[in-house]
Amino acid sequence: MKMTITEKILAAHCGQKEVRTGDLINARVDIALGNDITAPIAIKEFEKSGAKKVFDKEKIVLVPDHFTPNKDILSAEHAKILREFAHQQDITHYFELGRMGVEHALLPEEGIVVPGDLIIGADSHTCTYGALGAFSTGVGSTDLAAAMITGEVWFKVPASMLFVYSGKLKKWVGGKDLILYTIGKIGVDGASYKSMEFSGETIDSLDIDGRFTMANMAIEAGAKNGIFHVDQATESYLKGRAKRPYTIFKSDPGAQYMEKYEFNCSQIEPQVAFPHLPENSRPVTEAADITIDQAVIGSCTNGRYSDLLEAATILKGRKVNKNVRLIIIPATQKIYKQAMNDGLLDIFLDAEAIVSTPTCGPCLGGHMGVLAKGERAIATTNRNFVGRMGHPKSEIYLSNPSVAAASAVLGRIAHPIEVVGE
Repeated sequence: MKMTITEKILAAHCGQKEVRTGDLINARVDIALGNDITAPIAIKEFEKSGAKKVFDKEKIVLVPDHFTPNKDILSAEHAKILREFAHQQDITHYFELGRMGVEHALLPEEGIVVPGDLIIGADSHTCTYGALGAFSTGVGSTDLAAAMITGEVWFKVPASMLFVYSGKLKKWVGGKDLILYTIGKIGVDGASYKSMEFSGETIDSLDIDGRFTMANMAIEAGAKNGIFHVDQATESYLKGRAKRPYTIFKSDPGAQYMEKYEFNCSQIEPQVAFPHLPENSRPVTEAADITIDQAVIGSCTNGRYSDLLEAATILKGRKVNKNVRLIIIPATQKIYKQAMNDGLLDIFLDAEAIVSTPTCGPCLGGHMGVLAKGERAIATTNRNFVGRMGHPKSEIYLSNPSVAAASAVLGRIAHPIEVVGE
């Protein structure tokens, strides 16, 4: 039987030669991830079960990143639950403040996730790691608890959808624009419980950070996972970084896909997703008259070094509009330090932006940039649901980092060429 990359990974992890769409399987887990919102629930279920030890202290990862630094007493209590459990269980991969980063940027950076892995996380954007040729997906806290005890989780094998991208991207267009454009075409439920497999010449030339962004937002199309094939760019990223050996899987020629989409990317403009769904994606020029109160550059979607560099290119020698608050959040401590060493933080501070320690913060309306009633933000985050960043009568527009930076300068949503020229 011909199989897709997702089917091959699932088959390998449930001890079968092959699996088919719709099969119910029990699969072993390579990494089980929790954060300061979801893991405390899992830990309570773990303890209620009577379990004494996690199945493998090397395969549990705990990252307090959503409400950290702690914003109030409740968030401090949640972080404490993680800390105490990590110490009690001698968890290898527990990341305290000062070493912590936004989880979906941190795990690849630290080499904890590798190709061929089966990764679950009690966070919907766990699908990020598909950029490295791994099967990764979000689960509920009770599923995380079960995995911490048994090292296994059950799945229904998803059908696969193939997305083929061709053509050379225009300047200021990247992975964020490709995934917003795609979601705009298929809708937020267009890949419901499906595997989104990304391929084509455009993908072959897309850097790893762009692939992380696309895989990260597969869930915004309803997908079970998003996944890319391993190539030289992947291998280069993993060199000197991967913590363990890995297996590379590739889809078989003739593998079955329930749907196939082909996109010519050469004419795609920077995209902006209008409120209140990621599927409301339009070219940035259609948002040119929309003023903003806040811009956020960061998150597990677009808080990597290349994202900050893109923003710095726009902001260098310029000031943030007097009516706008620009919040920049490096996704990890290493990214923060690299940005500092390379002078990016000077550019941001000279532009009168705010630079934060790594945190999810404003992405989920947690802190570090919550919106008031009637306020409007442009953000490089992944969701613009009603109330996602604060008041239910605020608005969020999603974009890539260059559009967010240009918008912060002009005080309205703008194409980068309006600021820096062609």
